[in-house]
Amino acid sequence: MASVFTKIINGDIPCYKIAEDDNFISFLDINPVKIGHALIVPKAEVDYIFDNTDETLAQMMVFAKKVAIAIKKEVVCKRIGIMVVGLEVPHTHMHLIPMDEEKDLSFANTRVKLSPEEFTELLNRIKKNL
Repeated sequence: MASVFTKIINGDIPCYKIAEDDNFISFLDINPVKIGHALIVPKAEVDYIFDNTDETLAQMMVFAKKVAIAIKKEVVCKRIGIMVVGLEVPHTHMHLIPMDEEKDLSFANTRVKLSPEEFTELLNRIKKNL
């Protein structure tokens, strides 16, 4: 059965898409740890990140860099942190999370609630920097 990310890639589930190319997609997390929290997802459905090819992993980081730079231009933070957990969805993905301190990367933190209008406004601000 297709993962939720494959369904997003195929357009079966809507998302707040930041960027896309032939191999990857990036979109805002709908249950963000911090405002600007985004996901980087390879289009090939591979569960465990280290089961991907070296080429895919390298390309994923380059794709993530472009998105992280665009987020950093719109979200006030010290850095964009990277997390790879991989337990919640069986499809490789990377979290890009704006952070000011290490504890900002904890999924135990209270999640940010945004309206659809707030998501769209944030998305448009980030996309203009790509």
